[in-house]
Amino acid sequence: MSKITAAITAVGGYVPETKLTNFDLEKMVDTNDEWIRSRTGISERRILKEPGKGSSDMAVPAIEEILRKKNLDPKEIDCIICATVTPDMVFPATANIIADKIGATNAWGYDLSAACSGFLFALSSGAMYIESGRFKKVIVVGVDKMSAIVDYTDRTTCIIFGDGAGAVLLEAGEEGLGIQDSILKSDGSGRHYLHMKAGGSVKPATAETVAAREHFAYQEGQAVFKFAVKGMADVSAELLERNNLTGEDIAWLVPHQANLRIIDATANRMGLDKEKVMINIQKYGNTTAATLPLCLWDWENQLKKGDKIVLAAFGGGFTWGATLLTWAYEGK
Repeated sequence: MSKITAAITAVGGYVPETKLTNFDLEKMVDTNDEWIRSRTGISERRILKEPGKGSSDMAVPAIEEILRKKNLDPKEIDCIICATVTPDMVFPATANIIADKIGATNAWGYDLSAACSGFLFALSSGAMYIESGRFKKVIVVGVDKMSAIVDYTDRTTCIIFGDGAGAVLLEAGEEGLGIQDSILKSDGSGRHYLHMKAGGSVKPATAETVAAREHFAYQEGQAVFKFAVKGMADVSAELLERNNLTGEDIAWLVPHQANLRIIDATANRMGLDKEKVMINIQKYGNTTAATLPLCLWDWENQLKKGDKIVLAAFGGGFTWGATLLTWAYEGK
């Protein structure tokens, strides 16, 4: 009996309509378009501005696109894993809220928090449920409303992040198609360089923490950049070596969209031409857990059955990793 593999069989995505351009940011903080583009590759990002809207409100349309494409009844979904650092509430899990909103009454689910590596970690988790034969249909969604935790008076962070959601459907693959291998890593000492200072159990919210603006993402950019370049490039190269592959064997690199220089370093380490690298950072910025599925969503029509694809990410914590998969359907 052949081994069951977990294959991505559909992709959905959603970004809010409101655009926040570099020129808009010039009016808010001491920065300019050329500085932002030359250092990050970002020109604009999307922002969920509507009052009372949260991460689930972006995840729902992304998943509903999958349901339409596959002509699926939401009651057929077995499990929903939501990768996010901006849940609707501390509890219940945003995955549970999503299931209620889409009518997935037979699904159970949970949130997974691994910052920018969240989707990659959730994808590996969802794949194991499929590979075990226990579940037939698992939704993995990466979503973040980063505008909710970004300080728009801090020019070091507000230029980077945007809002968005991307989702995939995992089902049993045929002929060995689907996820082939993953290398996932974490190092908690990285928490010092990228974190939120208050709002957790160590430092609960008080009037003082709010006044001190400690409920926003805090980042030491140079340190994070140094770790990210090495971590994402190293693990991607290790994944190829472990599977006896070279850059010539890979159809696409799907990199986390944090910084164009980190993406270039990863592609160079893998020996990949730029034409094989998915880049949409210029229009969405860093949407944290949503960047990888949003790339798949943007490039879906160009993907071919049998394409070998590497997904790679690096996130706060630190978390990082890479996944090798064989694409399971014709995008067109």
